[in-house]
Amino acid sequence: MEDRTIARRNFIRTCCNAAVGVPLAATVLSSCSGTHFATATIEQGRMRVALSEFSEQKEGANHKRQFVLVQTEASEFPICVHRQGEGQFSAALLSCTHNVCELNVTGPLFVCPCHGSEFTLDGAVVKGPAEENLTTFKTTVDDGFVWVEQR
Repeated sequence: MEDRTIARRNFIRTCCNAAVGVPLAATVLSSCSGTHFATATIEQGRMRVALSEFSEQKEGANHKRQFVLVQTEASEFPICVHRQGEGQFSAALLSCTHNVCELNVTGPLFVCPCHGSEFTLDGAVVKGPAEENLTTFKTTVDDGFVWVEQR
């Protein structure tokens, strides 16, 4: 009977390690491509990010970045400007509405490392404990820039 108890404990320990390790590995691997902090300027209450910030040269080829982060003096947390499609962008403040933790960008979601809340790239809550959507900003594109309304 003691061998069964030990085997059961080892099985539970292995399952718990896998439950924690798999999401952690996915987060680490998704961040391997590197997070790019873009340079932005503030003009008349709008943040201006050059479209060229969404491109990078890699191995002699031009690659599109799906998102860039912008840190402003006005906020403790960065704003993620995400490419939704050709000429379409969304912007969200990376501050969890549950417990004010900085969110991670993991593929198609923003994930809170503190308590596991998940949000869509448009800022909607997918999984709690957060109950409120993220602060988002209207975006427009013209003259080679993404404009993020900050009012």
